[in-house]
Amino acid sequence: MNNYSKTYKDELLNNIIPFWSKNSIDREHGGYFTCLDQFGNVYDTDKFCWLQGRQIWTYAMLYDKLGANAEWLQIAEHGADFMKKHGRDTDGNWYFSFNKAGQPLIQPYNIFSDCFASMGFGALYKINHQDEYAQIARDTFFNIMKRRENPKGKYSKAFPNTRPLKNFALPMILCNLSLEIEHLLDQKIISELIDEVIYEVMEVFYQKDSGLILENVAPDGSFSDSYEGRSINPGHTIEAMWFIMDLGVRLNDKKLIKKALEIAFRALEYGWDKEHGGIFYFMDAKNHPVQQLEWDQKLWWVHVEALVCMAKGYHLTGSEECRSWFEKLHHYTWNKFKDKENGGEWFGYLNRQGEVLLPLKGGKWKGCFHIPRALYQIANTLEKTPLQTNSLI
Repeated sequence: MNNYSKTYKDELLNNIIPFWSKNSIDREHGGYFTCLDQFGNVYDTDKFCWLQGRQIWTYAMLYDKLGANAEWLQIAEHGADFMKKHGRDTDGNWYFSFNKAGQPLIQPYNIFSDCFASMGFGALYKINHQDEYAQIARDTFFNIMKRRENPKGKYSKAFPNTRPLKNFALPMILCNLSLEIEHLLDQKIISELIDEVIYEVMEVFYQKDSGLILENVAPDGSFSDSYEGRSINPGHTIEAMWFIMDLGVRLNDKKLIKKALEIAFRALEYGWDKEHGGIFYFMDAKNHPVQQLEWDQKLWWVHVEALVCMAKGYHLTGSEECRSWFEKLHHYTWNKFKDKENGGEWFGYLNRQGEVLLPLKGGKWKGCFHIPRALYQIANTLEKTPLQTNSLI
């Protein structure tokens, strides 16, 4: 019998991390290149704040969880030095992108730059107790809280009050960030935040009648019959559900874990492409045509996050439905996204038929985060609760 845990850990340590360690470090200007082609060559030198924060987090997490590898610490600190020097405006907001030298290219309109900066510096503080790292993580977190009700602020393109909507992504990310930086904050703050985001995710954005989670709802939680209001991202839902399961473990709330799994199963069933396999990127709650032209693409992060969710669900409940979905997802993901010819990182973007659409290994949205995090999470989870099979692929 083959062991999934070993397979995922070997892929993490022997293919994925060596690819980023070798190819992404900008030794001249600092920080990380993420626009890497199939072979690891840099094809564009722009740097993206949220991917800088994510890569700091990844290497700090590896050092914390898998052993004190001096190279991992050095790489995490390398990114942190660049971010400290170039990352924020005078109000403490993190820019969206920079040129290779660190000069800002795009204003700090995107609050997820802040989320992943806080997460990255919080993780770095765990392995190197420099007060500056903790202060940056805390200051950024409280800035996120201040911007929470109006994340884009003056950079929002929406006309005020015509169709106000709130988006699922921020409460979803806060489910995870709350646990990632709780070592730096007062427990009362964390407890209140956890209660708030669980309510938002599981009551406001979740629609009881359909069993689905919407990407956008009106401020009072009501349904908006519009492109944005009907939008469903199955991958977001499934990723959020493993965040919720982690919170369920922290709270010792078995009912919450059970409900999260039920929502994840519904999203998988709804989002699975019955003809070609894989999970659709965007869908419409009323099955109308969607506005996103990339709606039927199959993306790397959607599939690896679904694998994490099913691994955690199997570990926590022993559900055979989790096992079945994990194996189905595993076969699709490893056969379609993994670059079997060149090794290293995986492809990120497939067409509906499961063919490689873009041969890049990294870019504006894909960096050193989802795949290494997922491989670690799955290896660690299934080491505790082995899920074995006769055929891994």
